Amino acid sequence: MEEIKEKHMTTIVNSPSPTSDSGGYGFLIGILILVGFVITLLYFGIPALQRMNPVQVNVETPEINVPAPQINVESPPSE
Repeated sequence: MEEIKEKHMTTIVNSPSPTSDSGGYGFLIGILILVGFVITLLYFGIPALQRMNPVQVNVETPEINVPAPQINVESPPSE
């Protein structure tokens, strides 16, 4: 009896290595920019908030001059 041997081929995947590794410098630069923005916001924002005063609007109240009514009441003749 003849034995049939099956042959299997192994698949090898050669993925190319990354061309450059940033080493996390992008994350570090992003954090530094964020910290700088927060410091700038606090440096200019806190004094601006302290100087804020309520807005004062001076509107003169209108004067309403109603003329007094002229009432002529005749008194009855005395006896």
